Amino acid sequence: MGLRRILDGILSGEKIGSRVLAWVLLAVVIALAAAPFYVPGSRGLAAAARVCIFIVLVASYDLLLGYTGLVSFAHTVFYGFGAYGAAVALKQMGPDWGALILGGGIGIVSAVILALAIGLLTLRVRNIFFSMVTLAVASLFLVLASQLSDLTGGEDGMTYQVPPPFGPATRLGTWLGVPITGTVLAYYAVFVAAVLLFLGMLRFVNSPFGRVLQAIRENDFRAEALGYSVVVYRSVVSCVAAGLAASAGVMTAVWLRYTGPNAVLSFSIMLDVLLMLVIGGIGSLYGAILGATVLVLGQAYLQDLMQLASDSTQAWPLISALVHPDRWLLWLGIFFILFVYVFPTGIVGRLRRK
Repeated sequence: MGLRRILDGILSGEKIGSRVLAWVLLAVVIALAAAPFYVPGSRGLAAAARVCIFIVLVASYDLLLGYTGLVSFAHTVFYGFGAYGAAVALKQMGPDWGALILGGGIGIVSAVILALAIGLLTLRVRNIFFSMVTLAVASLFLVLASQLSDLTGGEDGMTYQVPPPFGPATRLGTWLGVPITGTVLAYYAVFVAAVLLFLGMLRFVNSPFGRVLQAIRENDFRAEALGYSVVVYRSVVSCVAAGLAASAGVMTAVWLRYTGPNAVLSFSIMLDVLLMLVIGGIGSLYGAILGATVLVLGQAYLQDLMQLASDSTQAWPLISALVHPDRWLLWLGIFFILFVYVFPTGIVGRLRRK
């Protein structure tokens, strides 16, 4: 009970509702904070950074779907705006802080303006029309990013250098036996940004404005009758979610030092976001933490686990073939189906009931 009350106070009044959930969330945060000190090699650190980035991206999408009831397929476009804004500036202006701030800022502002335009044009009609418009916008910008090769690098994307502290050549000695390199500094920049943005989202959904959003989700006609402009509230939350998604894109650009259509604009990213929301739990920002952790770790290490299982079952050829690492996507799909059956309200929903 003590841990739950402490975390409730830290997390802007958001009720965790379960001691087990509180401990699980605390364990994930500690594991991410200490990742450079125990994960083996760059692959593990890349998985931890991806978890941090997707926590922000998934939580920002939950503002639309879970707290407002809007189904958008253009969230990867806003994500791409932030990534391409930072990437183009760093490529054209050089690896300095001014280029990163200017490019990232332009990307975030552009994402907000696009979200406002989409919202004002479509949010007065049925939600299905809004969803179809966002799908068309996502397809349009995916094609544009592939064809505007002079600006975006086309299908191949672009590589660039980041500010010197985050460069791979940076060496600041060792701490607790771990070399403090530019990669480690870049990871902690991503981690701190993710923590601050997530806490800001918690404050947002627990404000009076956030309560109105939840009322609109439950019954938009009643909220309108009470004097709340549904279009205005939905437009504002669309802009907020777009800016946060673009911020996650800037984090991706700094971490990867590469930006391309498949890395930030592909529909597979949108699918991952939806899967993470379902796994973690829709309508609770904590679900973004758990969903991103489960799916990213599954994508990163499921093949390795299946390789071990395949090697250990060589005496049974049929079983060994079934768990061959080439079939990891099949087993990931089976896992997802079983997970939805066992946890229909996501991990957060099940733990809160317990």
